[in-house]
Amino acid sequence: MEYDKIEKAAFILKTIAHPVRLRILELLDCTNRLSVSEICTKLNCEQSLTSHHLSNMKLKGILSSQREGKNIYYSLKEKSVVNIISCLEDCDCNMG
Repeated sequence: MEYDKIEKAAFILKTIAHPVRLRILELLDCTNRLSVSEICTKLNCEQSLTSHHLSNMKLKGILSSQREGKNIYYSLKEKSVVNIISCLEDCDCNMG
């Protein structure tokens, strides 16, 4: 693999490497777009924590957002990133 491709892969993996971020990606893959409050409710997470993760993934180009009134709706910009989750679900690594 070329060095640039490896750097890109590492960048994406670092960006999504958190359980809350992975869950957000799965939610958005199933529903196309959700508001911050809808994501908080579905994940049972605090809004400040959820907003932090959403902002980070948006800044790095994985998510996009659209403001409608008081709500901000997030959606997947890079839909293929959810394939990473599928691949990892099949991994048989020792976690302990």
